Amino acid sequence: MTEYFPRIKKIKYEGPDSHNPLAFKHYNPKAKILGKTMAEHLRFSVCYWHTFKGLGADPFGGPTMIRSYNRSDDLMQIAEETMQAAFEFFTKLGVNFWCFHDRDIAPEADTLSETNKRLDQIVKLAKKLQRDTGIKLLWGTSNMFSHRRFLAGAATNPSPAVFAYAASQVKKAMEITKELGGQGYVFWGGREGYETLLNTDLKRELDHLGRFLQMAVEYKQKIRFGGQLYIEPKPKEPTKHQYDFDAGGCLAFLRGYGLDQHLKLNIEANHATLAGHDFIHELEFCCAHDILGSVDANRGDLMLGWDTDQFPTDIYQTTQAMYTILKSGGFTTGGLNFDAKLRRQSIDPVDLFHAHIGGMDAFARGLKNAAKMIQDRKFEKFIKARYADWDQPLGKKIENGKCTLEELEKFTLKNGEPKVNSGRQEMLENLLNQYL
Repeated sequence: MTEYFPRIKKIKYEGPDSHNPLAFKHYNPKAKILGKTMAEHLRFSVCYWHTFKGLGADPFGGPTMIRSYNRSDDLMQIAEETMQAAFEFFTKLGVNFWCFHDRDIAPEADTLSETNKRLDQIVKLAKKLQRDTGIKLLWGTSNMFSHRRFLAGAATNPSPAVFAYAASQVKKAMEITKELGGQGYVFWGGREGYETLLNTDLKRELDHLGRFLQMAVEYKQKIRFGGQLYIEPKPKEPTKHQYDFDAGGCLAFLRGYGLDQHLKLNIEANHATLAGHDFIHELEFCCAHDILGSVDANRGDLMLGWDTDQFPTDIYQTTQAMYTILKSGGFTTGGLNFDAKLRRQSIDPVDLFHAHIGGMDAFARGLKNAAKMIQDRKFEKFIKARYADWDQPLGKKIENGKCTLEELEKFTLKNGEPKVNSGRQEMLENLLNQYL
């Protein structure tokens, strides 16, 4: 069998003192933390699109990366060799999961039926490789943004024929995700939005998107797909405004169309910053409403206003992210999927390993830090003390909905000016630094 990364051995844990760039310094998959192994906590996944189909192209220039599995004139041969290379990469890196778009793994043909045949052929290979390696599918999704037919969106397209095509594509993608044992299925509305309201019926498009997702839920139940459905927020790019703007917007949308019991959110760090939030805000919001499903682990560049999809290396961010995730009970069906791509100048195959090793070590460090924070309970105790008055009679009465404005006025007239306390932000930031 052809080896696509012949110079790379299986990546091992060598500890913080190692100087081997192809070794983990902090990610030890079998190490136990808070009763679970690192692998069980972090549930690392490699994305198929950036890692194996992304070749360095950007809006100003074509591909820069040459891959041995991408040289044939036969598109299906490329698809098969890429799948084999991917599972070699997963195995050598030591991850347990992968993710894909339907059009990543098999090229689109001239007709939907022929495209589906191509998918079936590749899925058969992927199923064998999963069985041989023990690697599982974290989630699947459908690319309904690259093809010309989706220039004005998929579920929100002005044409019902395009809506029907998109529905057909999701039907098939959900079927193959189920066949591969996928633990979830993601909806990302890459072009579900608008460029200008001068040609857009916003209410009608939202209604169509709601109905589209309702149909998907119905079909999930019909085929008895046990995976979790996710929606992934993104505020803009490529459209001016996308309907899945942020976690709050997505939750309001899901509740408005009766979908909040059926879908959770797949949060991406870079999408949060594009929405004017930060990654931790989006995670905290989801945990507060019990809608966190999975995470696309990456980062953006705050100096650039687009989706740069860089690998996560910020220990402050990974520590706070894992603290939030652990407090909420950790992942169940979801995980940390590296929706990240190499920089355009990082052209060698080994750079794929360097990038993923760095991201995995960064989250492993974040996990260890977060576990100490949870064990020490210093932040938890501070927050509990800050809100302690809400556990007193007045606070409890307000929270239970048993207080009127008249009663609150009477209390204020009697007790006078309220006492205020310091938020101690600087002290808490210093405390966080101690864990890093």
